[in-house]
Amino acid sequence: MKNKNYYAILMAGGVGSRFWPVSTQDFPKQFHDMLGTGDTLIQKTFNRLSHLIPEENIFILTNERYNDLVFEQLPSVTKRQVVLEPAMRNTAPCILYASLKIHKENENAVMIVAPSDHWIEDEQLFSDNVKTAFDYCESNDALMTLGITPSFPNTGYGYIEYDKSATTEIKSVNQFREKPDYETAKSFINQGNFLWNAGIFMWSAKSVISAFKNNQPELFELFKSGYSTYNTEFEDDFIRDNYGKAENISVDYALMEKSENVYVIPATFDWNDLGTWGSLYDKLDKDENENAVVNSKALLEDASGNMIRSKSGKIVVVDGLKDYIIVDKDEVLLIFPKAKEQDIKKVLQNVKANFGEEYG
Repeated sequence: MKNKNYYAILMAGGVGSRFWPVSTQDFPKQFHDMLGTGDTLIQKTFNRLSHLIPEENIFILTNERYNDLVFEQLPSVTKRQVVLEPAMRNTAPCILYASLKIHKENENAVMIVAPSDHWIEDEQLFSDNVKTAFDYCESNDALMTLGITPSFPNTGYGYIEYDKSATTEIKSVNQFREKPDYETAKSFINQGNFLWNAGIFMWSAKSVISAFKNNQPELFELFKSGYSTYNTEFEDDFIRDNYGKAENISVDYALMEKSENVYVIPATFDWNDLGTWGSLYDKLDKDENENAVVNSKALLEDASGNMIRSKSGKIVVVDGLKDYIIVDKDEVLLIFPKAKEQDIKKVLQNVKANFGEEYG
């Protein structure tokens, strides 16, 4: 029997613009089968969480425009489980809103907040780490996160610095550090007590609400004022009228960087945030010349290190290209150096400015 006090908040509101042209505002990456496995990323994440958490206690937090996509891809969920943001306000407001809803339903709830678009290799190890955190959060006032042991000096992630003297699995966090430059990232890794911030959090409903009350009193009062409407027919009206007044602020900045009771568990599973075409390439099977191909029938000559994706069965011929991203999607063809993948966001802005918003 799964524990009825276990809940999950699945974050599914992002656009994933670095995965353009596959990920767009109307159809973002969490709703695509990015790995070519037959399951979309949100389906994979929902299934992973359901090993530990009752399916009916997994809440999906997303933007209003993705409501239909959620029900299409997760047909077992009910309207109660889908929490819609009428405006983009970063992660803190929607997490506070969902936490108040869950607390009103079950004041003994402990929950995990997890992105819907990450890749996790060993799902049993993931469940074990989450269970350890839940056990701790049930009996302690703690804000917990899972940190990833860094494998190289990545400048694309924030870092978590934990207390070096900690000998237990659960470690006290000294501070969160913003995305560093390369030299700083190297020094973090050499110090040995830094983890990548994966954006996966665990806490009890009581603890997270208390942390918002102490650290973000204005935000707390805004959402607390609607408490009587939550889980009733009047909730939608309250949220429509008030959500847009919320400050645009991340949960890292709103709570984790300001609180004293923050702990981290170094994850025992293999993780990838699937944030860019290059990170997806790292996780895909490659041919003998290190080309990763999704969906395409590829004919490759003097081609190596490429990431190639098209609609299923499309013939793609590549000759003389090395370390390129080649993505064919409807009216858009992207041929772009892998080394410049962080610039795809800028490219998307240029495409929209020159050819129209409908391409993004």
